[in-house]
This record gives sequence, structure tokens and C-alpha cells, in this order.
Amino acid sequence: MGAMRTTEPPLVLHQTRRAAMALAVAGLATGVRASPKEHVPSSRWYEAALQMQRLAESWGDQSYGAVLVKDASIIGYGPSRVVKDGNADAHAEREAIKDAIARLGGTAPRGAVLYSTARPCAACERAAAQAGIARMYFGSALQDAGAPRTGP
Repeated sequence: MGAMRTTEPPLVLHQTRRAAMALAVAGLATGVRASPKEHVPSSRWYEAALQMQRLAESWGDQSYGAVLVKDASIIGYGPSRVVKDGNADAHAEREAIKDAIARLGGTAPRGAVLYSTARPCAACERAAAQAGIARMYFGSALQDAGAPRTGP
């Protein structure tokens, strides 16, 4: 159900090398990452992501939710819509990014922080990097949330 492991801190900082490289390649590395003064991690934001997860579950969708936070406000909401919309790309993280872009009048949410109930997949990490997301926090690994394992 996306419950957080008790052996880990409540929120796990996740900033992949892939996302950092993508930002550097896109010329976005300078001034994109939020400093600790700009964003203080809070279980309040993770709870909002859990609310999006519960919304997705209420309509029979996959058990994932995400929110984007900037300047101490939620700027994008993302329940999983994969089943509801019949769209394999409608992951919670991408939905939160799309919602933020719409709310910002077509502007990318550069410097925002993503909270997700599970570790974003590689495609969502790439989408976050392209959108200029500064940091990602997640509650569980994909395998813990029911995703298939990869590799041997």
C-alpha cells in the first residue's frame, strides 16, 4: 500500500546521478537545485502524496501518488491514472508534473521538489529531470510497492 519502512528515515532523499547528468546535459544544472533554506522536507507533503495515492485507489487505479512542492505550496497533484485513463504513461509523478505545468501557465516547475509514495521509475525520473525538479523524496522502493523486479 505504499507504507513507509520503519527502518528508514520518514522521507528518503533521492537524487539520481541520471537526473543530475540530465540536468547538466540540458544546461540546467546551475541554479536548479533547491538549497536547504528554500525547502524543508516535511511529512505534510508526503501525506499529501498519500492522499493522491488513496484517490487513485478509490477509482481502482495503481497504488501511487505524488505532489510537487515549491515555495512551501503544492503546485502539482498526481494520482496514478494508468488504469483510469488507459494510459501506461499516466504515472503519478508525471501527472503531478503535468498538473504543475498547467497551473503555472505552461511554465516548467524548475526548482520544485517531488514527493512520491514510491520510488519513481526511470521514465518518471527522466521527466522530472527534464522539468527541472530539484529533489525527489519517496516512501518505498518500487518492488516494495508491487512493481516487478528487474535483472537476473
